[in-house]
Amino acid sequence: MPPADKAPCALFVFFGLIASGKSTLAATWARRHGMAYFNSDRVRKELAGITPETGQKESFNRGIYSHEFTRQTYAALLAKAQAEIAGGRPVVLDASYQEQQERKRVCELAKRLGCRVRFILCSCPEEETRRRLAERALDPLAVSDGRWEIYLRQKESFSPPMELAASELVTISTEASVEALLEQLDDLLAG
Repeated sequence: MPPADKAPCALFVFFGLIASGKSTLAATWARRHGMAYFNSDRVRKELAGITPETGQKESFNRGIYSHEFTRQTYAALLAKAQAEIAGGRPVVLDASYQEQQERKRVCELAKRLGCRVRFILCSCPEEETRRRLAERALDPLAVSDGRWEIYLRQKESFSPPMELAASELVTISTEASVEALLEQLDDLLAG
């Protein structure tokens, strides 16, 4: 069942801490609904001129993960979203969006374009986060560079989305199977 607001001018933002399941859910949900999908890890590495699978073992807020480079990455995400929406295609953005200011920029873009924006906050228990990060560390094709120490720092600095209206925010725990999560998300976004 497609979400109620699958109009061409729709912007969906999957966000949360690293290893929260947002990328898996966002990519699958976008594909299921024929939406453009942009992932911050891929865009970041594209901007840096490296392949998505090239690991970057940067410290928190350093290198391509510095505040300045992250800002460039998020600006590129918004430019890609704007181009797709202008072409009549709804968009899914996938990034941590841990700062209120970055979420505000998404809302401003949606307002300029006359789009409805929905933020999907993904989460899971810490033991599941640790398990996912350990599994990811063994995957040579992993795009994300998230590690446990980065997760802990991100958790400290994550700004809760208090600025978002209830109509703009959906929260989902990603412990279930992807298929079950897709059905749950469709129901949540239809309401």
